Amino acid sequence: MKKFLFITVTIILVVLAAIFFYRYYFVFGRGTKSGELNFFVQKGYVWKTYEGKLIQTGFKPQSLGGVQSNEFQFSVVSERVAQQLMGASGKLLELHYKEYLGALPWRGYSEFIVDSVISVTDPNTMKKVPF
Repeated sequence: MKKFLFITVTIILVVLAAIFFYRYYFVFGRGTKSGELNFFVQKGYVWKTYEGKLIQTGFKPQSLGGVQSNEFQFSVVSERVAQQLMGASGKLLELHYKEYLGALPWRGYSEFIVDSVISVTDPNTMKKVPF
């Protein structure tokens, strides 16, 4: 009976660990987003995480005569990437991100984790800014 109970508990723990890994650590998607960096901030009560919002503009309005605007909310884990984004508010950015199926409190509030900055462009001069 003890052996059966041990095997059952072990199987349940392995299945729960696999589900947890799939939900929070499996990279569901990778991609790039570009737009104007609206804000970038470090916040949190217990875990200080970096959070940002990218505004993506377009010309397919929901109603006639308007301009569509999409927001891309993201988190950043890397201190190096966070420092690059701290000075880029109001600039046009192209970011590479990983998409997870769930958010973890120590990783940020979003399922989208930006892992690198591809390019930074000054919207006034439309020239790339070194970073």
